[in-house]
Amino acid sequence: MAMRIATSDYRALAALRYRIRLFLSEGDAAARREGLEPQQYLLLLAVRGLPEGAKATIQVLAQRLMLKHNSTVELIDRLETHGYLRRSQSREDRRCILVKLLPRGKQLVERVARERLTELRGGGEALSDALDTLLGRKPNSQRIRVKKRAQHGRTKRRGRKS
Repeated sequence: MAMRIATSDYRALAALRYRIRLFLSEGDAAARREGLEPQQYLLLLAVRGLPEGAKATIQVLAQRLMLKHNSTVELIDRLETHGYLRRSQSREDRRCILVKLLPRGKQLVERVARERLTELRGGGEALSDALDTLLGRKPNSQRIRVKKRAQHGRTKRRGRKS
């Protein structure tokens, strides 16, 4: 028997999708303000944010960006032309090309990332709440309000004289 999907689940899915798309759209705008196309920023971010131990090969970057190999190479070409990154052959495997951020690229990705993190930390509560709702947890903003009310109530009682 198929699981019945509640109206609240549809609403939570719609809210999550909206919040993710809003976050991505705002990220695209932040990249453009710095003179980058969104895909260029995503490639710089992918290089800078690789998991520990992962190498920035074209194949790995293509997978992380969900792009074809040749599209990733074209992005790298444009970013290399602007002096944001450099590619080189791996010393262990001459067939493998490694991509490395140059100082100019590091500064650029840091400016965009700093703006994105500030926005997310300031207004990411709605995104987190949408995900919490889908996962069957009480949204974080409600947990925080309940916790603050409880703390406020304790503070008030302490200040009273018997």
